[in-house]
Amino acid sequence: MKIGFIGIGVMGHSIAGHLLAAGHEVSVYNRTKSKAAAIVAMGAVWQDSPRQVTEASEVIFSMVGYPQDVEEIYYGKNGIFAAEVRGKILVDMTTSTPTLAEKIAETAAQRGAESMDAPVSGGDLGAKNATLTIMCGGSQGVFDKLVPLFKVIGKTYALHGPAGKGQHTKMANQIMIAGTMTGMTEMLVYAKAAGLDLPKVIDTLAGGSASNWSMENYGPRILKADYSPGFFVKHFIKDLKIALEEAQKLQLNLPSTQAACQLYEQLAAEGYENDGTQALIKLWWNQ
Repeated sequence: MKIGFIGIGVMGHSIAGHLLAAGHEVSVYNRTKSKAAAIVAMGAVWQDSPRQVTEASEVIFSMVGYPQDVEEIYYGKNGIFAAEVRGKILVDMTTSTPTLAEKIAETAAQRGAESMDAPVSGGDLGAKNATLTIMCGGSQGVFDKLVPLFKVIGKTYALHGPAGKGQHTKMANQIMIAGTMTGMTEMLVYAKAAGLDLPKVIDTLAGGSASNWSMENYGPRILKADYSPGFFVKHFIKDLKIALEEAQKLQLNLPSTQAACQLYEQLAAEGYENDGTQALIKLWWNQ
């Protein structure tokens, strides 16, 4: 199959690599061309714009940073919708807004294309190991067509309803992660202050009801002072703000998520916006 991938970042590189390794023809575009050099060396074909990626592909995936970036690659002068999209499937894996996902779906339908909002969870490790969780919004028919590709890059994938519902599910995911990240961080702060053996604490808690993905994957990184981004602090702040905005529309008050967002904004203000989310510990530990 001819596949396009727009956005060769921390996760996009691995996802596109898995699709390439599965025998698909993969065309790629990234705002910074040098970041796509490795995937091109693996056999992907560089294209000079999202429009050219779309013209060369049957299924077009996108995974960029912010909703405004999604807007640009879809609706910009050389964007996806500047190409003839009839008969193509457009899949946005960016964590974006439900409203924008609905807008893209409407435009795609008007132009004879199909679309799916399909944000993911699992970070750099999930992308590297092809164990991503993929949360989908769109039609059952499009989802069924995409399942063979989802099997290549993910472990869990589910359709949650029409356009926008994948993004709503991702917001639920990020609300949960906000809680586990702050809990894991404060757990380590407490355990260290109490003079405990931190690796032993992580191993012990992982065997009980406190077990969670954040602790098991990010806890060891923190102990190695590894703050490389599996998921950027700046992108997590973006996600939490979207979640809080959507909650407000639903007339919900989410104080724990609000507190987590404020902590991460403080972390970014101290200069760590390009670190991984595990860098939250830096608010307590000077490493």
